[in-house]
Amino acid sequence: MTANPDDTPSLFGDAFPITDARPPAQQTRGPLELTPNAESLRELGASLPANFYLGTSSWSFPGWNGLVYDRDASESNLAREGLAAYARHPLFRSVGLDKTYYRPAPRAEFERLASQVPDDFRFLVKMWRGLVEQGVRGSAELSGSLDGFLNARVAETECVIPTIEGLGEKAGPLLFQFPPIRFGGVRAQRSFLSQLSQFLAALPKGPLYAVEVRNRTLLSPECGPRFAALLAENNAVPCLAVHPTMPSLDIQARELVLDHTKPRVIRWMLRSNHAYAEAKDLYEPFDALLEPDDASLDAIARLARAALTAGLGTWVIVNNKAEGSSPLSVERVARAIVREPLHIPPPPQSLTDTVPNS
Repeated sequence: MTANPDDTPSLFGDAFPITDARPPAQQTRGPLELTPNAESLRELGASLPANFYLGTSSWSFPGWNGLVYDRDASESNLAREGLAAYARHPLFRSVGLDKTYYRPAPRAEFERLASQVPDDFRFLVKMWRGLVEQGVRGSAELSGSLDGFLNARVAETECVIPTIEGLGEKAGPLLFQFPPIRFGGVRAQRSFLSQLSQFLAALPKGPLYAVEVRNRTLLSPECGPRFAALLAENNAVPCLAVHPTMPSLDIQARELVLDHTKPRVIRWMLRSNHAYAEAKDLYEPFDALLEPDDASLDAIARLARAALTAGLGTWVIVNNKAEGSSPLSVERVARAIVREPLHIPPPPQSLTDTVPNS
């Protein structure tokens, strides 16, 4: 990892650094607006529970013209100017920030993001890959180029504090998404879980931390209970993921013994029959539902409805590679949630009765 700005673009598009306030030359007709197709979903959006944070992985896809946005715009223009329109979509109450996985972002970038969305919007922020992947070092500015892997000091200084201070109340889950890790056996897996527990325990208290893994062996009878316990002990939650490397959502939920007092975080990422690059090639420009995945949809809806019925904050973030077009998949999730009335409990009578929600 390097500090070269060409390699570490801002969250707002590679060609337009945050210090350049000039509007892109191509955009001459005022701010982007929602397409009538999106506006027609107002009634559906109004029927969703207020603590249901549904959204997509990023917002800067030119192929969403006519589906989300009212006209053509480049990826860079959308990265810089599209969030405000995205956040007005009736179904989009959250978005996944993935670029923060490749480099930590400064507080100023998060502040700009927060200024573009309504008060009830919540971001899901992926933490820097150096915290979850061994052998990745940051620039000289990253705590003296320390190895960041499960280093709570680096996480706090370079990632957590800028995110929370920049987004404020609009910060949702801070996601540590681990890549597949080669373990030499159960002992190595347990050693990793011990390190993870120490790492989470040392992080600043207050944010909602979520952990997503890509090793199904961590959900085995030998490791699953220990994994679930360390998350609960450190006020973290598992991020359940639809991904080819992992078992079904129902198995993940069972093996991780979901805490029924904690928020739920789910990411619908990738179909089981495709690799990431293959799905990208098949689905671009992400404007059509090409391979519906009803099994995953049903599991997501079932888990989300259970959490919402318990009054828990619930995030569902959908990737274009799930079915071909995340806005259309989001609509399918929303319709599945409201298919039957939810029996939402009344609000708590006092702060001591409040369950974690953000």
